[in-house]
Amino acid sequence: MQWSNIKLIYQREMRDQFRDRRTLFLIAVLPLLLYPLLGMSFFQLAQFMRFETPQILLLGEDELAGHEWLPPLLGVDGDKFAAAVEPKVGERGEMEIKRPADFPELAALLQVDAKSAEGENSPSKSERLQRFARRLLDEGRVQAVIWFPKDFGESLELSRQAVLDRNADVVPDLPQPLLSHNSANEKSQMAYLRLQRVMDNWRTLVSQANLSAGDVPSIATHPFEFESFDVAPPAQKKAAVWGKLLPFIVFIWALTGAFYPAVDLCAGEKERGTLETLLTSPALRREIVWGKLLTVMSFSIATAVLNLASLGVTARFVLNQFAAIGGFGGDAPMELPSIAVTGWLLLALVPISALFSALCLACAALARSTKEGQYYLMPLMLVTMPLMMLPMSPGVELNLGNSLIPLTGVVLLLKSVIEGQYIEALRFAVPVAGVTLMAALLAIRWAEEQFNRESVLFRESERLELGRWLVHLIRDRRPTPSVPQAMLCIAVILVVQFFITVAARQPAEGLTFRFVAQMTFISQAVCILMPAALMTLLFTSHRKRTLLLESGPRPLHIAGAMLLAVAVHPLVIQLGDLIQRIYPMSEEIQAQATQLQQAFNGGEAWWWPYLLIAILPAFCEEVAFRGFILSGLRHVGHKWWAICLSAVAFGAVHMFMQQKLNAAVIGVLIGFLAVQSGSLWTCMAYHATHNGLQLLVSHLHGLATSGKYPVLESWLGGDNPWIARPATLIACSGVAVAVLWGFHRISYRRTEEERLREARDSGGGRLVGVS
Repeated sequence: MQWSNIKLIYQREMRDQFRDRRTLFLIAVLPLLLYPLLGMSFFQLAQFMRFETPQILLLGEDELAGHEWLPPLLGVDGDKFAAAVEPKVGERGEMEIKRPADFPELAALLQVDAKSAEGENSPSKSERLQRFARRLLDEGRVQAVIWFPKDFGESLELSRQAVLDRNADVVPDLPQPLLSHNSANEKSQMAYLRLQRVMDNWRTLVSQANLSAGDVPSIATHPFEFESFDVAPPAQKKAAVWGKLLPFIVFIWALTGAFYPAVDLCAGEKERGTLETLLTSPALRREIVWGKLLTVMSFSIATAVLNLASLGVTARFVLNQFAAIGGFGGDAPMELPSIAVTGWLLLALVPISALFSALCLACAALARSTKEGQYYLMPLMLVTMPLMMLPMSPGVELNLGNSLIPLTGVVLLLKSVIEGQYIEALRFAVPVAGVTLMAALLAIRWAEEQFNRESVLFRESERLELGRWLVHLIRDRRPTPSVPQAMLCIAVILVVQFFITVAARQPAEGLTFRFVAQMTFISQAVCILMPAALMTLLFTSHRKRTLLLESGPRPLHIAGAMLLAVAVHPLVIQLGDLIQRIYPMSEEIQAQATQLQQAFNGGEAWWWPYLLIAILPAFCEEVAFRGFILSGLRHVGHKWWAICLSAVAFGAVHMFMQQKLNAAVIGVLIGFLAVQSGSLWTCMAYHATHNGLQLLVSHLHGLATSGKYPVLESWLGGDNPWIARPATLIACSGVAVAVLWGFHRISYRRTEEERLREARDSGGGRLVGVS
């Protein structure tokens, strides 16, 4: 790879992009206009909300008359609440009281003739008032209604008198006031919350009046107050806000800034007919990809930086104006983050822009036109947005487990740095940087693979006709499935499994062996085996080759797979313990796992658990993931890409997250056996042996902890069992490496795409494969 060629391609693409007015508008003009407009809209909205006066309808006001001991609920004028129950807060307007007399149509509603009023089924006055109040709420003419029912004041008086006479036996049932609102209306919801606080304050005053009348000091029911002490300095509280907001904004704009130039550099050049000229140049495909990648990265970083600068200028003006009108209350005014924080953001922006640019470039290479390329932005957003929004959730902190999640670890690391927790950030800087760089390199590798396949770069535009497409799938079947068909099978398995899991109802007596056995059979046979089997029958012409069943079981391969399962098992146990330490199970998940284990142990025969956990998954899962799915994914052109993708899908069908991670690692190992041996029997032997060993070790561990078998206790029990000692692990690792080396030496059958890729790599990257 020559950097001079990359430089020439980079300069060419940059010149072309600067001639595009849409790109210049997105990069330079939009950031300068967007945030000032948002700031102006914020002020207008704040002014509108500040002077909004909620309308409260008061019904049953006469129930409070004649009871002088009651604290006043209303003010002197009667159109506001008393200051004692609704203290004024900032610029917020006081609530305005409305009465039935303020609505002329209500008076006409109440004037019914005597005959209808005396009828048996005629509505009472209170019912008519409630109906009218509901209509006012629906129309938005009032935001909340408070209604004191009939005899409320009299019952309150009797209740007070009984308490004063120390005669609790004669306390009458007090009719409760009713607060009505429309929860679907935001204004009504806000008014209801304010009205609820007003009524709570008034109820406290009523209680204090009763205590005072009974010569009981109020301190008897309210002996002390809590004093809060916030140890966080003001600067740290402000940093906590910026720590959640700034990384999210910067990374979103980095993704947006990378997407549109990538679409223009790939799909746009296809439409203009200039991509063919570039591909026929002396530059290698990898050099072309890197030149375009650096161009997209430049625009991604520029977009994020300009948006960050525009946001900073607008935020400084908005915060100053907001502080001038007292918008921060008693807190210190918000300030912009320091220059050091901006430097950390820019430093993290480089690898993130590389990751986003490579992803956008690979997706844009799939597009046949600019219009189609723009459709790919939403899937990218759906994948990346949750990872960037997860750190904004309460309780999500920077730890080893979260630092290994792409994008999430970077956002959490920046959040810690912005908040000044440098020691905490330094502890996890290495895993975050390693995961981010690995993700970026994999994305770049994917983009290179896309540009090395002419079937991707020069796909023909076609209209989808469902009938002809289905006929094509059945009539023009290939010997083995294609990559889209393999991905479709994964999606079908996950969707069917999700709906069956949601629809399953646990019996009232809890998890029983019968219920667990039925769900295990349905999960394996219906969710996993059936989609793969049906798609094999429908979409492939060589079913035995698809399912790796062309040849019968080979005893040497079967023995090697079983030996490998035995040798790897102690290492798998240690891997599971490591995953448990990184991602510990919650108490709820542990309880579910314990219930499942107890249910399996409750079988009538000892061989039932082995049939359900060892034999059945070994058949169903291997047919699906190492049969149909792996055979289809191998048309990607690289066996390790196919193995890893099928392993991820294999891990995804397991129940708990810890199981998913462990199963994905084991899936890589079984996928390697499938490719090298070319036989599904080898995979089934490994899978059945591995799951059977898990059951056996679990059973023996229970016997070891009972203390009746000293040999088992020394091997499996205690703080330092033999199975977990370094000597055992080293010996097992040696055996596993020897067996894997033996499988590695087997000459496996390559797909056409894999042969073409090897020929292209041996030819210096100039040979273009077809898939």
